Amino acid sequence: MKDFELRPGALLRRAAPFFMGVAFVAQAEPCFCGQSAPPAQSSSSAKQQAQARQQKVANPLNDLLDEAQRDIDANNFDAAVAPLQKFIAEKPEVAFAHFQLGYAYTALKRGDDARAEFERAIAIDPKMPEAYLNLGILLLDKQEYAAAVAPLIKAVELLPAQSRPRLLLAIAQERSGDQEGAARSFEGVLHLDPSDVTANHYLGELDLRRNKPTEAETRFRHALEIRPDAPEGLQGLARSLEAQNKPEAADAYRKYLSVMPGDAGARARLVHLLVSNQEYDEALAELDRADHGKPPSLDSLRLRADIQIAQKKFADAIVTLQQAIALAPHDAQLIGGLGRVYLQKRDFASAEKQLKAALQIDSNNLVYWKDLSSTYYLSGNCPATLATLDLIAKAEPPASGAWFIRALCYDKLHQFKPALESYEKFLALEQGKTSDQVWQAQQRSKVLKHMLEEKR
Repeated sequence: MKDFELRPGALLRRAAPFFMGVAFVAQAEPCFCGQSAPPAQSSSSAKQQAQARQQKVANPLNDLLDEAQRDIDANNFDAAVAPLQKFIAEKPEVAFAHFQLGYAYTALKRGDDARAEFERAIAIDPKMPEAYLNLGILLLDKQEYAAAVAPLIKAVELLPAQSRPRLLLAIAQERSGDQEGAARSFEGVLHLDPSDVTANHYLGELDLRRNKPTEAETRFRHALEIRPDAPEGLQGLARSLEAQNKPEAADAYRKYLSVMPGDAGARARLVHLLVSNQEYDEALAELDRADHGKPPSLDSLRLRADIQIAQKKFADAIVTLQQAIALAPHDAQLIGGLGRVYLQKRDFASAEKQLKAALQIDSNNLVYWKDLSSTYYLSGNCPATLATLDLIAKAEPPASGAWFIRALCYDKLHQFKPALESYEKFLALEQGKTSDQVWQAQQRSKVLKHMLEEKR
């Protein structure tokens, strides 16, 4: 899901203040009597031990935690490491200290050390949701998506009312290949927060992959109500409308391109839509916008040539194709296309040259051979036409049109017997149909039969 951008640092930063103000009682027993920390974010057993005591006494270990917290608050993570390590050397059983050290290591890009500390915190306090959450975020940041799933599942279990852990779980599941699990998690996110743009976008994309463009359109429209200029929502809506062949798809692509003008693929889709709707001038205008101030790309030249051919602007198409061939001189499709345009202009010598050049690159392309046979026939070169049709016949059975051209060529060359045979094969394939060619073949067959009978 390329549109999702994970920012683990921001999420981790919120986790650090969860355990502020740790105090120790007599005999150095841990007491998480946080000044403002939510109850779910501290050790319940430690709290119970502290509440059973009547008096707190000063302990030097508190100073170590306070010092580390001040360093963390000041983003001086390197300085926070030493006091936390000293504290853990004395009290290795305190989950919070391991959590804080893991947080500091994460900020210092010491991923392996951070992972070890978060795992120690979890081993000591299996109900510390922040440790699972930060471990999952760390693994996401390291692109260990499959490994991130388990701790994030636990974070979701321990924080069922929060949408963010569920969102991170969905991302981990999607990126590790579990699309169905990701879909369930994203649905859970929307149950908690119907306005979550990422969840709406993902489920819209999933609907598109499942060939449910109507449902996808609903998802993307809802996402755009929340963030009207979100590129992923605008693009998703355009794609869902296109999949439904709705006329407003072109306008949807325009809106997307106003936000993301550099998306060449989306502009190509818009141009194709405009061409399909025969809005050729609009399509060319879009290409002009894309090419403004820079040399046209090969893809742009291909599209421009297609539009010009559709407009029957063959002279312009020839210039465009020549520009494209200059960029890709060994592209048989471009060269063959140029040959076909010359054929449309009845410039048979140029058509022959280009089609032969295309066949030098792609000798098995029947389209080029058929265009070459048409070029030979229209230029009056019947022997070359028949030779080319013979080559094509080795690759596929001749269609009725090929037999008609053969008959005409043999007829012009006064080879009356193969001409009659070709007319008869043409008529057999066109049996029951009426056309000028059928009438011509019928009449000429009668004449040829009579001529051949007289020669006997």
